[in-house]
Amino acid sequence: MTGKSFPLSRAYSLLEPGPVVLLTTAFGGRTNIMTMSWHTMMEFEPPLVGCIISESNYSFGLLESSKECAINIPTVEIAEKVAACGNSSGADTDKFEKFGLTAMPASQVGAPLIKECYAQLECRVSDTRMVADYGLFVLEVVKAWVDPTMKNPRTIHHRGRGSFMVAGETIRLRSKMK
Repeated sequence: MTGKSFPLSRAYSLLEPGPVVLLTTAFGGRTNIMTMSWHTMMEFEPPLVGCIISESNYSFGLLESSKECAINIPTVEIAEKVAACGNSSGADTDKFEKFGLTAMPASQVGAPLIKECYAQLECRVSDTRMVADYGLFVLEVVKAWVDPTMKNPRTIHHRGRGSFMVAGETIRLRSKMK
């Protein structure tokens, strides 16, 4: 092997799954925003997303009770608010108010959408078989929204330990093979 050994406890930072998102939930008159980076697309149609949510997160109970949420995709312009949401608990903080984010009603679910995000996915829980062992909720996207004025949104991606990278240039590759 020619490379340098890398700590297993940081291996996740090499396989970052996608942009950091803000998961919103609502139940019993309470709403919450959870910063999340552990998610992955699982199916195209219907669109299914796998999300890892720890039982210790306030959003876990709201999602488990309501069976619905919204995945809001922020850009670098609100990165500090995204990090601040991730470093506070919704159990004792109204994150919309504290961090100056605007809740908007969703069309298919009870969880609010975040106006400042460039895209929103309204979701319903479709599978909970791996929640007890892994905290893995499978969500079906039932409605998707995107801001058409943002042509090249610069999303943020978690690299671990308070480090993030910003999505860069978009390239298109097409196979020349016939």
